[in-house]
Amino acid sequence: MNQTSDLRPAPHALLDLHPEVLDALNAGRPVVALESTIISHGMPFPQNVEMARGVEQVVREHGAVPATIAVLGGRLKVGLTPDELHLLATDSNVDKISTRDLPVTVALGRHGATTVASTMRIAALAGIRVFATGGTGGVHRGAESSMDVSADLLELARTDVCVVSAGVKSILDIGRTLEVLETQGVPAITLGAAEFPAFYSRSSGFASALSVATPTEAARVLRAKWSLGLSGGVLLANPVPLEAEIPAAEITPHIEQALRDMDALGLTGKDTTPYLLGRIVEITGGRSLETNIALVRHNAAVAAQVAAEYARLN
Repeated sequence: MNQTSDLRPAPHALLDLHPEVLDALNAGRPVVALESTIISHGMPFPQNVEMARGVEQVVREHGAVPATIAVLGGRLKVGLTPDELHLLATDSNVDKISTRDLPVTVALGRHGATTVASTMRIAALAGIRVFATGGTGGVHRGAESSMDVSADLLELARTDVCVVSAGVKSILDIGRTLEVLETQGVPAITLGAAEFPAFYSRSSGFASALSVATPTEAARVLRAKWSLGLSGGVLLANPVPLEAEIPAAEITPHIEQALRDMDALGLTGKDTTPYLLGRIVEITGGRSLETNIALVRHNAAVAAQVAAEYARLN
């Protein structure tokens, strides 16, 4: 079944496709979407811009075209120039934006670094099916009283994009996140392992209900899902490379310390994740940042392989 929606970007007056991305989509070549929150709010400068350029290169080395996504001056950008990447990495006026923020950011002509949810939405608008990120958002610890649940989960339920990540961020309630994904009908599939990963760690303590052995099998799952008319995304959990892992027993006390520090400051909402990731970098003396960069690069490589096989199938 040849799905023409996978071959051409959807036209939209607010969408700016980089020429390299546009050419690839029109020719049916593989494209991998990349988020920009990790650049503006996930890592310090200059590691953030070095990471962004390095991840784009990894995608190219594995046979796909990178499309880093952001909102600049109210325009939806799919594929960025070096100057635009540098702006995201250094400009303090770049907001962290999820799907709910898109209308305001666009209407007021602001800059926005896209989260998993908003990146998915813009990628789908452009006709991109595969997206690589670091870790996926989910149900926050204590959500039974705060009701703090990431929009990433709802976007996965309704947007036809495969998200390749190192599982759910370790700072979250992984068990409840997996329950929400199941309720929403989102396949949470682990690549090459029987246990769902936990971002910095290969082990989360939760068995994976679904798994595939290779990126080729993952691409076949995507084709089967969408050809059956099953709308919504797929979460492909790709465990952090063994040599870069911080074992769960080692990272857990650091996460708990960061959570206590955050509570003492009274932070809530979208400020929590950037603070926690930054605080963990401080507590670990930079080791968690090295792990974060390694897992993002690994996810980009896998996403490019999945995208290449999916393009071949279609």
